Amino acid sequence: MKEHLLVVDIGTQSLRASIIDKDGNTIVFSQKKYETPYFSVKEGFAEQDADYYMDVLAEATTEIYEKEPEALNTISGMVMVSFRDSSLILDKDLKPIRPAVLWLDQRITRIPKMKNLKWYEKLIFKVVGMTDTAKYNAERTITYWLMENEKENWEKMAHFVPLSTYFNYKVCGNLVLSTADCAGHYPFNFKKGKWFSKLHPKTDVFSIPTETLPELVKAGGELGKVTHEFSLKSHIPEGTVLIASGSDKSCETLGNGCIDKTKASISLGTACTIDIVDSKYSEPETFLPSYQAPYPNAFDLEVQIYRGMWMVRWYLDNFGANDMIEAKEKGMSVEDYLAFEMEKIPCGCDGLVLQPYWGPGLKRPNAKGSIVGFSGVHTRHHLYRAIFEGIAFALREGMETIMKKTKRKPDCLVVSGGGSRSSFMCHILADVFNLPVVCSATSESSSLGGAMSGFLSLGIFPNEKEAVKSMVREGEEIKPIPEHHRLYDKVYQKIYLKMYPKMKSVYDSCKNFYLDEKKD
Repeated sequence: MKEHLLVVDIGTQSLRASIIDKDGNTIVFSQKKYETPYFSVKEGFAEQDADYYMDVLAEATTEIYEKEPEALNTISGMVMVSFRDSSLILDKDLKPIRPAVLWLDQRITRIPKMKNLKWYEKLIFKVVGMTDTAKYNAERTITYWLMENEKENWEKMAHFVPLSTYFNYKVCGNLVLSTADCAGHYPFNFKKGKWFSKLHPKTDVFSIPTETLPELVKAGGELGKVTHEFSLKSHIPEGTVLIASGSDKSCETLGNGCIDKTKASISLGTACTIDIVDSKYSEPETFLPSYQAPYPNAFDLEVQIYRGMWMVRWYLDNFGANDMIEAKEKGMSVEDYLAFEMEKIPCGCDGLVLQPYWGPGLKRPNAKGSIVGFSGVHTRHHLYRAIFEGIAFALREGMETIMKKTKRKPDCLVVSGGGSRSSFMCHILADVFNLPVVCSATSESSSLGGAMSGFLSLGIFPNEKEAVKSMVREGEEIKPIPEHHRLYDKVYQKIYLKMYPKMKSVYDSCKNFYLDEKKD
């Protein structure tokens, strides 16, 4: 058997195509940054033409073909890893009716009195204290916005699918979805790996007609084979098996070698996540499921910080003009310059504490970003450091939420994603968590995890432990500094954890005021 796999990692900002061997080596690689990652016809919208990604995919694999003409002939299969929670509607001929709505999209459709739910479903959510969360899920699901604002498009719809389902269709001709690749606002039973029935309360929360949802394939199964048409476009050999794998974060967790409760995987990307794998299904937060891992009999417990390292760009766009000038004068990158300036500021930012709720969360749907503790000593660089510390505090809170279900504290953190290149951030994480931080040796952990899941499917490895042993390499290890942890722990316990409970009613008022103003 050929022991190479083609892995296509479809990210929010760029697409990467890699040919990876069973030892975890990348044989050939191509990355294509999107000219326009998404477009916004209105403030807060984030949309993209679904076929654009497939055009970029073909460009990347064609570049591989041009670099190494025989490389694609050495593959025994193909895996696609994609970002999550992005939806697309198709007509009866399987053509997109409108652009896909991406996970970054912020539109909300107000649903007065939860009119989408039956009276007994409202009662169920009220009894379990999840009315606000159910309402949040409904208002964030694009179905209601389409019904209200694009009725004609909604009536044309024959298929409501996660965007990655369409990618599978374009490559192999089958409108199918891996059970480990379903994450987002869909009526999916993560424990059993199937869609909820029409009668289940969660089906009414999302209001997606069950007959419009795609066929499911278990992780490790075959989604189909590369068609003649797509082979001509992409140079991927016709008939190549497309293997059902997982979404970006679940593959990244596997690529970090985190396959049990002894290690937590932290992804420092546009969104930041902390993931812990367990063989037992449980919900880290009520209404927030464990996702299926991209291999059998494992579940990925995850808590997400919706706007994570995105906040670095937010800072630079709004406050960083002088930093960019000063960094250029010193011959430094702006990130290195800011890291140098942050070193001058003590742990805890002289009392400035930030909660990174710049994007909504499932547990706290109405929360907003907040910063407390300003005084005359604080500068813009205090704000920058507070962003890093706030993300670390939020991730620690996520880990502690997960630990209530796993009943075990991890022995270490494995960190990946763009933010893992910041040594400063990795030191903050070690100190906040009081755990050693191991940096991933590759910047492409999600691609590596996709390859590992593919090799498991092909029987190259008998189990995920052997796949980790053969393919995963660890980078630098950073140990916590006890005195730093003691200070961070006080800030976390005495300030950070108390901020949301004290401000919840204010956040609720902010949301209602914003929606009322938009409506007017």
